Amino acid sequence: MNEPRAAEEPVACARCGRTADPLPITWTCSVENGRRQYFCEECARANIRAIEGRLDSSWW
Repeated sequence: MNEPRAAEEPVACARCGRTADPLPITWTCSVENGRRQYFCEECARANIRAIEGRLDSSWW
């Protein structure tokens, strides 16, 4: 669960599918069901209250 992301693999937003390499510091990371998921800045901003409330992304 806390393994660092491999530097050579691009990361994709779990919500909209946008990809980035390297991982931007403005993206949000969430651990859901033991799996690390990343959300781009736009998706994170649109769902910030649900993220802060620790709701799984399936709720938003």
